[in-house]
Amino acid sequence: MTVRNLEHLLCPNSVVVIGASETPGSVGKTLTRNILDGGFQGSVYLVNPNHGSIGGYKCFESIATLPETPQLGVVATPPDTVPLIIDELGQKGCRAVVVITAGLSATLKQAMLDAARPHCLRIIGPNCLGISVPGLGLAANFGLNSPKPGQLAFLSQSGALMTGVLDWAAARDIGFSSVISMGDMADVDVGDLLDFLAADVSTSAILLYLETIPAARKFMSAARSAARAKPVIVIKSGRHKESARAATTHTGALAGSDAAVSAAFRRAGLVRVEELEELFAAAETLSNLKPVEGNELLIVTNGGGAGVLAVDDLMRLDGKLAPINESVVAMLDEVLPASWSRANPIDIIGDATPERYKATLDRVFARSEADGILVMNCPTALASSTDAAQAVLDAIAQVQNPKDLPPVLTNWLGEQVAAGGRRKFHKANIPTYESPTDAIKGFFYLWQHTKAQDALMRTPPKQTSRTHVADAAARTIMRTAAKAGRSLLTEPEAKAVLSAFNIPTVPTREASSPEEVAGIAQALLQQAESVVVKILSDDISHKSDVGGVRLGLRTSEEARHAAERMLARTSELRPKAAIQGFTIQPMIIRRRAHELLMGVYEDQLFGPMVLFGAGGTATEIIQDTAVALPPLDTVLARDLMAQTRIYKLLEGYRDRPSADLAAIAEALVRLSQLVVDCPAVKELDVNPLIADEMGVVVLDARIRIDPTEIEKEGPNPRLAIRPYPNQWERWAETADGERILIRPIRPADEHLYESFINRLSPKDIRFRFLAPRQEFSHKSIARFTQIDYARAMAFVALDKNESELYGVARLSADPDYQKGEYAVIVRSDLKGMGIGWILMRQLISYAESEGLRVLNGDVFKHNTRMLEMCSKLGFEIAVDPEDRSICKVQLMLPTPLQDMP
Repeated sequence: MTVRNLEHLLCPNSVVVIGASETPGSVGKTLTRNILDGGFQGSVYLVNPNHGSIGGYKCFESIATLPETPQLGVVATPPDTVPLIIDELGQKGCRAVVVITAGLSATLKQAMLDAARPHCLRIIGPNCLGISVPGLGLAANFGLNSPKPGQLAFLSQSGALMTGVLDWAAARDIGFSSVISMGDMADVDVGDLLDFLAADVSTSAILLYLETIPAARKFMSAARSAARAKPVIVIKSGRHKESARAATTHTGALAGSDAAVSAAFRRAGLVRVEELEELFAAAETLSNLKPVEGNELLIVTNGGGAGVLAVDDLMRLDGKLAPINESVVAMLDEVLPASWSRANPIDIIGDATPERYKATLDRVFARSEADGILVMNCPTALASSTDAAQAVLDAIAQVQNPKDLPPVLTNWLGEQVAAGGRRKFHKANIPTYESPTDAIKGFFYLWQHTKAQDALMRTPPKQTSRTHVADAAARTIMRTAAKAGRSLLTEPEAKAVLSAFNIPTVPTREASSPEEVAGIAQALLQQAESVVVKILSDDISHKSDVGGVRLGLRTSEEARHAAERMLARTSELRPKAAIQGFTIQPMIIRRRAHELLMGVYEDQLFGPMVLFGAGGTATEIIQDTAVALPPLDTVLARDLMAQTRIYKLLEGYRDRPSADLAAIAEALVRLSQLVVDCPAVKELDVNPLIADEMGVVVLDARIRIDPTEIEKEGPNPRLAIRPYPNQWERWAETADGERILIRPIRPADEHLYESFINRLSPKDIRFRFLAPRQEFSHKSIARFTQIDYARAMAFVALDKNESELYGVARLSADPDYQKGEYAVIVRSDLKGMGIGWILMRQLISYAESEGLRVLNGDVFKHNTRMLEMCSKLGFEIAVDPEDRSICKVQLMLPTPLQDMP
């Protein structure tokens, strides 16, 4: 991931067009005209050896003859010329290029990238419409119209679709900070642009149209970072198999399953919409309104029917009507006709004047506890819709404490009669919508964004014990299968792998003949009322389809007879199936248990995915499943469970008690850990996993492996989200001999911070944060503990029981992953124990292993202890010329570490 030189792309002070033309109908002519007529205040140069001038601008024969180095190049020349032009631009010193040219073969694309690499020259495209930065008057494109300046950034993989969208936006007076047609994303991709725009102060929200995602881990890391900074709204094509196939054909890349895409967006905190119109409606809402606290909406309307339609849409999107307390009802009785609704929606009657609107809103704004307020207007001949809009604005303006006012949305129905009111709302940055449905969707976007942000900040419960990682035991089982030439584990082997990760399974044994089945059954029946016999074959996925499962067998003879019948039945229905034998297990009788499904599969884009849902023999018919990206914690596992319909049943109903939801979530977390630790696992099915109030147990399981990956160690490299790096856990000893644990921080460590902060002196807090701080909110502490291991690290020093936090060393890498900023703090009463040295040594080792080149930090000049440690560790120290109370410290990596005192 890198944002290097992207400032030259989106903030240039000079532009050169290679392929400028006067040929009618050519891309070069349109491109040149747009740049010359766009109002760009910087220098513009044209290169075309066949023209002396174009549009009054001199044409240069070559890039080498340009009088200065252009910051941005725009190329619209034949495909075979592009690599040489990129090399010439790089040699001239240009560091960003938009390649409009389409039709580059894979060989030419690689040649283009090879030419750019020595110069660190960044490329948008090829095969794109170009870019537009309206605030600079930069229109380096051949079809993006002339969007007005604004605060929305719009990124699209489809150029043709982008032109239509911009035309639609222009008609609605929507402006942009930047518009980028990404094309084939040979170099700069959506992840790079998200990183850049997340830090762009001129952008308040980011809109994405995606057909594919080229680098899943990079995208997830950038999207999560951007979503924490500002709303990111995305529309992704390919929701269905047919459209996904069309998207693949269009982009030449994989589209990924829609369930996996939705799971990824949800995990990253993005707001997903389904229609193009919703893209801008969501952006307008999220850009202009503060987040909501919940999903309760209060509706004020002069039309009862419109209010009812709004309620229908609110219920469909799982919203709620905000209750109206008696004091508000009493206040409204004073200003409304006797026939008003006295409920939510507040129907102020069709003859409502602007004065009635204001009087109503004055009282609602003063006392309402709703999460949002929707004000609606149906045009009538009795009152002006425009004046009613002004009354709404007047009521908002007179609120004494605007921070206490919940978000206000408006819906002015009609076209011409509503135009004046909508203009007033637009000018005041109050979201306004053309229909009740759109207005309710606007409120839903606020709620969706709040949930997404909450999901980024939620803390899993405290871990009472360390996760038992049993990848070595699992690998031993897989090696046995691989030596036998099998990629599909037998049922007992699959259960043994699950058991290694502490997922409860029913004991299962194998038999090669009906006679052996009888012997094993007799032994099991000593402790069980009955047994289950199942056919064992790699060729039969659904055993029940061939009569390959028999339940409740109470004698060894019944078990033997069942096995014989299975052989006969299988040979009749599946004569080519290879039969390895049978499995026998005790019959688990839990009459009120639910049959669940959990598993793992590989998505084309996002790699391993964890699946959960309703299980049993009818699982394909019921189709009640949800997916999530590993790794999971218990909070994420519960989120996954809650996305299914069966979750309502698991919570309990009537006389049926709740299933052990914590045990189900824990099984999903352990399954996730299996995926992280065992890259060889390609497919895994647990069906059924039975669950009731007593817990969970696996009754059947299948695992397919890739034998070539059994010996791979470390976290699964195919994961889209970098997992917790347990290889960086180690024990150390303080100066007084106490044994402490040094490990990466976890989200669940949040509970340790209150006690830790209480033992920090005001001076230490000022040294660490370069300013005094008295309070640390859940949100700020969550940012400390919930880090993205792909771009940041924090090591914590803990007592041996992991119940006390002694110190923290933190590293935050830039998006280029070349430099990292560090910070370290140790509990004030533990100074002099060597904990800071231990943490810094660990942090430097980690930075070196990650390939970072520079570690730097800011240290107060009076923090002599830290400056002394930096000096001994080899940091260069210099006083900040802009603030002489601060020292800039920098360590070049890799470097030999000094011995720790």
